[in-house]
Amino acid sequence: MSLHMKDVFAVPEETKRVARAAFPKGNAYMRFRDEIGPVYADSRYASLFAEVGRPAESPARLALVSAMQFAEGLTDRQAADAVRSRIDWKYMLGLELTDPGFDFTVLSDFRRRVVEGGAEAQLLDDMLARFKAHGLIKARGRQRTDSTHVLAATRTLNRLECVGETLRHALNTLAAAAPQWLYPQIKQEWIDRYGKRLDEYRLPRGKDERRALAEVMGADGSALLSSIYATDAPEWLRQIPAVETLRRVWVQQFYVVDGQLRWRESGNVPPSSLLIETPYDIEAHYSTKRETTWVGYKVHLTETCDEDMPNLITHVETTSATVPDTSVTDKIHADLAEKDLLPSQHLLDTGYTDADHLVNSKRKYGIDLCGPVREDASWQSHAQEGFAASCFKIGWAAQSATCPAGQVSRTWKTERDRGHDVIRVGFAAEDCTPCPHRRQCTRAKARPRILKLWPQEQHTALQAARERQLTDAFKETYAQRAGAEGTVSQGTRRSGLRRSRYIGQAKTHLQHVLTAAGINLVRIMAWLQGVPREATRTARFAGLAAG
Repeated sequence: MSLHMKDVFAVPEETKRVARAAFPKGNAYMRFRDEIGPVYADSRYASLFAEVGRPAESPARLALVSAMQFAEGLTDRQAADAVRSRIDWKYMLGLELTDPGFDFTVLSDFRRRVVEGGAEAQLLDDMLARFKAHGLIKARGRQRTDSTHVLAATRTLNRLECVGETLRHALNTLAAAAPQWLYPQIKQEWIDRYGKRLDEYRLPRGKDERRALAEVMGADGSALLSSIYATDAPEWLRQIPAVETLRRVWVQQFYVVDGQLRWRESGNVPPSSLLIETPYDIEAHYSTKRETTWVGYKVHLTETCDEDMPNLITHVETTSATVPDTSVTDKIHADLAEKDLLPSQHLLDTGYTDADHLVNSKRKYGIDLCGPVREDASWQSHAQEGFAASCFKIGWAAQSATCPAGQVSRTWKTERDRGHDVIRVGFAAEDCTPCPHRRQCTRAKARPRILKLWPQEQHTALQAARERQLTDAFKETYAQRAGAEGTVSQGTRRSGLRRSRYIGQAKTHLQHVLTAAGINLVRIMAWLQGVPREATRTARFAGLAAG
């Protein structure tokens, strides 16, 4: 398809006349179009289309339709029908009343082009740029971030089901891609074992029986892989994704002893960040957070939260389910800096904050990271009667520490611990062993006390943050972060934020970006119409009592 670019989409006069007759008091979409104007421009998406070929639908219109679709929680068919049938949508899109619209498959083709062109974030960025130009985003205001789990668009499999389904998936894929090659490889027992979907209720219950079945499946898969990697087999068979998935799953779930394939014990498989949970979405991983366990992804939403402005989502980050929150803090700030949307204060929960982030956010971006930091996890701190690290006087220039009993450390060593620079400070055994306060300082039988400290800048920032989070001013400010949970709820109710519609992290991320764009549309339309923000819901009788 080729693109005939057009960046200005004026609302046709007949569309205006009929829309205003139908909506004499106006309409949310009509008011948005009148005050904000077109959100997207074709020229921004020209790289997604060829220079020659059949004319394509306007990507600017398709982008806006996609945002409106997610704002209303519509399917592709419903969105395409809305373009044809709804006057307010035609007004928003600048279409003639007689415009027939497009086939619903155009929307999925547009999403495919966006993902392949790496333009997912652009859909939100272009919208934010438009809102910023209209003064709807406060420069260097306040923003907040929260995350939630996202279920993959597949059913959850146990290890035995995963192995069987992986082999079945490979056989089905080969049947479509290389039927003539596969036919002589098929054994009758394969049809019996893999002809139907594997379900737990059809599998044996006993541990020994399950292991035996797993090793039978393992032998079947190994036989198929041996045929694929044989010298007389076409080399391109090995490049089929389902075949590569089969190979990887077999490495993860089996091992060879004396020429025999053996089923791995549960403690001898790769970590969740590497383990393939389903052959139908190999990027979906298992994770747990408190009482919640899931297979899929995680999404992080960042939004503005200034009192006198609309709350708008400024950044969306979709990660593997196993990626900790603290790993995305710098990424969020870097992306916001690139869009010139950095806040002066960023409200986050404990998962996003550590000593490095406190320092780097201030130094690199001028951001006050406002969130509770983890308390000292040592037993001395929890006992509230021992000598925690905060009880020691640190001499940074002299590279020494003085304990509460007045003894000075003997060693000061900088090293790496879990990707961070730390300082280990050691005291002498001759000072610690006879000390009358030893039981308050260490539980080691013979070794002297050893302190683990952050570097000076991080240490100072961490201590200051721990002191600040005890103040009433901090609690009042941080209370505003709770509104981010309302955004997660809105995305879940409107657009199914917590359940992926698509396969793979890239497409799931696009879903989250469009969800954010849809929420922003809804919020700006409400803002323009003077609809007040919804506060935390309370029961009607409770409101009477409060009044």
